[in-house]
Amino acid sequence: MNVAKKLAAVALLASSLLIAGCGEGQIGSVDVSKVMAEAPRVKKLMEEAQSKVTAEQQKLEQETSGKELSDEESLKVQMDFQRKLESINQAYAAQIKSRMDVVIEEISREKNIDVVINNSEEQKILFQGGIDITQDVINKMQ
Repeated sequence: MNVAKKLAAVALLASSLLIAGCGEGQIGSVDVSKVMAEAPRVKKLMEEAQSKVTAEQQKLEQETSGKELSDEESLKVQMDFQRKLESINQAYAAQIKSRMDVVIEEISREKNIDVVINNSEEQKILFQGGIDITQDVINKMQ
């Protein structure tokens, strides 16, 4: 059903481009999972995030080392730690998304692409046609 919805969305998008631009609209695609795995900027940000997570883990171990915590205190410490990890992950995910959005927009303007869709290998939406800008995004995310 999820694939059917995506195919319907692509069909609707393609038909609206045909109607609006008399068939001159360009569709681009990007494999976000490949960008996340290969882009140097993403790798650097992921390493920074992991470094912060490791620092928080060490800090937690130092604060709790040798202390006997009640179940309630232990739960509170775990919940606080979990909140810190979520905060770190959200901050870095937002940075990555923001940078990727800017890069995709720049490439779209350069190549006169009207629409860009996420077209990962795991969930293909666009099977034929379109302009794959995945490698361009990876190259620009230095």
